[in-house]
Amino acid sequence: MSTNEFSRQKRQPLSLIAGPTASGKSALALALADALAERGTDSVIVNADSAQVYRDLSVLSARPSPNETRRHEHRLFGCGDGAQACSAADWAQAAKREIADIHAQGAVPILVGGTGLYIRTLLDGIAPIPPIPGEVREAVRALPTADAYAALAKEDRASHERLDAADSQRITRALEVVRATGRTLGEWQQYREGGIGGTIELNPAILLPERDWLYTRCDTRFEAMLDEGAVTEVEALLARNLDPDLPVMRAIGVREIAGWLRGEWSREEAIAKGQQATRNYAKRQYTWFRRQPPESWPRFTDAQQALTRLSAEARAMGRENRT
Repeated sequence: MSTNEFSRQKRQPLSLIAGPTASGKSALALALADALAERGTDSVIVNADSAQVYRDLSVLSARPSPNETRRHEHRLFGCGDGAQACSAADWAQAAKREIADIHAQGAVPILVGGTGLYIRTLLDGIAPIPPIPGEVREAVRALPTADAYAALAKEDRASHERLDAADSQRITRALEVVRATGRTLGEWQQYREGGIGGTIELNPAILLPERDWLYTRCDTRFEAMLDEGAVTEVEALLARNLDPDLPVMRAIGVREIAGWLRGEWSREEAIAKGQQATRNYAKRQYTWFRRQPPESWPRFTDAQQALTRLSAEARAMGRENRT
């Protein structure tokens, strides 16, 4: 046996199910857990969705239901308070702890979510960017988004070309980094550290269903959310008077429903705005997962095909690690 083959056998398996919102990731994760259980392999589903982290967003984030979480163990779902932003680095540290614990139990972690930054940070690590001085951060955040975006064109051309002109959070981050450190985000990201990608045997599957089907599902699901408790969730968030720039307050559906509750538009307009925002988000995720992950990661339009491949790979790795 070669050194590489021996090293591969000793790596613990990690199944990854990624893709845009409403693509069927959660159902696939449960089906994979069922398939593994039928063959005597334990598994735990781990969240990799930035909205599903917050306990404030159950309905609007389409978090797994109590029945689903009783069916198989889930971790990092609804574990954070919306008053405290959960960064990719924060989540990755928590995910590494959970994955190590699951491996120690002899089980297979099933990582599922649509937040590409979370997944990339966990696997590839994070750039060691130093803290941003308060005066730099305040000066950048005081700029209108359009002005900050224009400044990026001169100071960090790569980020300017990569980012959407309305993505205020990422524009601000890129600008404050280059102004505080003299290096662009792209330059810092060449020195990532702390990723687990080289220590595990990754079994990935990316769900990319037909776009028309995906967008129709986005529309149907958002409208259903209003009848399933989304309005109550937004009312509770508004009552907390949280900073409107917090991720939980910028989650899809919160602003659209809040505008209706404040009388700024009708319920029908809130639904239309929420559906459009969801489709736009799904489109961005679809593009990211089609282009950014390695070409070796299989893409599937059909969840059953993904299940067949994932369950076979996870079982094979389980056998290898027991020998």
